[in-house]
Amino acid sequence: MESGSVSALFPGLSRRRVLVLGASSAASAVLPSRLLAADYPTHPVTLVVPFTPGGSTDILARLLGKKLEEVFGKSFVIENRPGAGGSIASDFVARSAPDGYTLMMGHIGTLAVNVSMYPHLRYDPLKSFVPISMVASVNNALVVNPSLPVKTVREFIDYAKARPRQLSYATGGVGSAAHIATLAFADAAGIEMQHVPYRGTNPAVSDVIAGHVQLALTGASAVLQHVRTGQLRALGVAGLKRLASEPDIPTIAETLPGFEANQWYGVGAPANTPAPIVQRLTQEIHKAMEAPEIVKALTHDGATVWLISGNEFHDYIAKEIVRWRTLIERAKISVEQK
Repeated sequence: MESGSVSALFPGLSRRRVLVLGASSAASAVLPSRLLAADYPTHPVTLVVPFTPGGSTDILARLLGKKLEEVFGKSFVIENRPGAGGSIASDFVARSAPDGYTLMMGHIGTLAVNVSMYPHLRYDPLKSFVPISMVASVNNALVVNPSLPVKTVREFIDYAKARPRQLSYATGGVGSAAHIATLAFADAAGIEMQHVPYRGTNPAVSDVIAGHVQLALTGASAVLQHVRTGQLRALGVAGLKRLASEPDIPTIAETLPGFEANQWYGVGAPANTPAPIVQRLTQEIHKAMEAPEIVKALTHDGATVWLISGNEFHDYIAKEIVRWRTLIERAKISVEQK
């Protein structure tokens, strides 16, 4: 519309008056969303976990959820929706109302791996969600049943090379963070092993302890307690630095220079969730994750608080998709989601 037509459309009103009215209308459109954020939440919030209880994702979600309950004064209900490498839960959240009351504890698998592994994935990790905040990086730990006659990463690699495809590794499912980390380790080490997927981390770890499967490379938070009791033997961690809580466990990189395959976790919401609600959640999640008791609990379990949000979080996911696609294509992994 040309500026000269304002008076014609609104006879009796000056152009300045029309502009003021227009500005007031724009402000009133923004106001409801800001008021919504100020009152948020008015009822319980669901934080969806794409895996079974007891794994790293679940442990982290419950720590964060409890802290957010203290801040907001409303329940943050942890809802476990396992299946298809986290794709079932991710699709559920992507299709939920974008009102801030359904969130997801996403991780490397659901946000960076599945898009290359599932050819008919029903959600787009870069378009279906608003990335609220990365929250933590969790070291993976390479653990074996104590009956296996190896005590170091080098001994394990030599043992596996002499027995191609005779050793089996347990994971929380096809496409899980543990699955991808173990693939990366086997690729770097030049070894071949059999994959035994489970419906969650807990049963996978339990079978390594029982000796039904020889090893696992999974989140340290799920295995360190068993290492400390002698039920599992830790050979190495997949970060570039040793764990502050377990400095005697070497890094895998000390044997395979440059190797790194940790898990990362972040909170997301359905696309089009109002920006003021996303901003409030980001602020409170950052405060919660920086609380001394959270930092202490994560450090004890081999994790590190890691806070990035918005575009930075989005761009990191995009880079990770590219990184893991190369490995998945080389390994020729493809899974049909039922």
